Amino acid sequence: MRIAVALETRTGETRVALVPELVGKLTGLGYVVVVEPGAGAGALHDDEEYVAAGAEVLEEPWLDADVVVSVNPLDASVVRRLRAGTATVSFLPVNQSLDLVADLRDCDVTSFAMELVPRISRAQSMDALSSQALVSGYRCAIVAAGLLRRFFPLNMTAAGTVPPAQVVVLGAGVAGLQAIATSKRLGAVVKAYDVRAAAAEEIRSMGAIAIELELETLEGTGGYAREMTEDRAARQRDLLAPYIADADALITTAAVPGRSAPLLVTAEMVEQMKPGSVVVDLAAESGGNVEGAQPGKVVRVGHAQVWGGANVPGQMPGPASRLYAQNVVNLVTLMTRSGGEGDGEALFAPDFDDEIVAGSCVTHGGAIRHEPTRAALEGDAP
Repeated sequence: MRIAVALETRTGETRVALVPELVGKLTGLGYVVVVEPGAGAGALHDDEEYVAAGAEVLEEPWLDADVVVSVNPLDASVVRRLRAGTATVSFLPVNQSLDLVADLRDCDVTSFAMELVPRISRAQSMDALSSQALVSGYRCAIVAAGLLRRFFPLNMTAAGTVPPAQVVVLGAGVAGLQAIATSKRLGAVVKAYDVRAAAAEEIRSMGAIAIELELETLEGTGGYAREMTEDRAARQRDLLAPYIADADALITTAAVPGRSAPLLVTAEMVEQMKPGSVVVDLAAESGGNVEGAQPGKVVRVGHAQVWGGANVPGQMPGPASRLYAQNVVNLVTLMTRSGGEGDGEALFAPDFDDEIVAGSCVTHGGAIRHEPTRAALEGDAP
């Protein structure tokens, strides 16, 4: 069976779904790996590296593939040329891709969405949202340090003492915790807040100060926070305002896949920050945590520079691709029956009774299996 690695066509995308060092994992299962020319160039992997690792490089490799792997979903023009029964593995934001999901269904393509992999212990090695959030959180702290025109760490010199920068992080998921850890490693004093009760202990474990507000916590499912009412959101902004005003750098990371990011910080709050302050909004692409943030741009609000994140993992394509590729390989391995070690040909055979397989599948057999997407496209009728 053939696994094709597609060239990413999204503007500015630098990642690749399979890196050369992991090709052997799939050929060892019995797959033939075929790579589209230039697929790894953005992540600094040339075609010769793939060939040396045991892959083939061919134009339009997805035409004869059994499985096609990519970072972003395939273009509709490519989907319509796939053989019936082909499987795709990629990020697939279903709420923003209903027309593409309809094409996948109508073309009898089996599609798996990496962001739908259940957040359970057994699926941790396949959790691409977490692996990419790790990269984003690190990148956010580095961007904040780069934009801020002062030291992050305390410096004691013969000429006097330079105090450390004060950093506030809002959101303590994977990205937020990595932003905290990186800011601490750079020497800043870090304070952080998250609406989930369990997050305070995680914040402290990173050496940061947990901001505690007299508000109800919002524990949700799957490790995410549940949506807050507007009244609570307004009260939270009021209570956070003095912390933000005192910060040299503010990093916001609060986002839930498939929904708009919550507005945590108003323009008025940013205007109270000191001259030279920096705001880094990781959630700018999904609506933004900070009023006025624009994806891929640095804008000025009051005295602060506001950096809006755009495909932040793609700004570090090497590690982001390596981590994502391992997630993909682990998911494909779960759905493979093989003689192993080259003793037999691979058989891509998803077991839809498996919680991970069923949870991540969007379309199969000419039908939409992801119920919220089916309801959005087809209504509630059976």
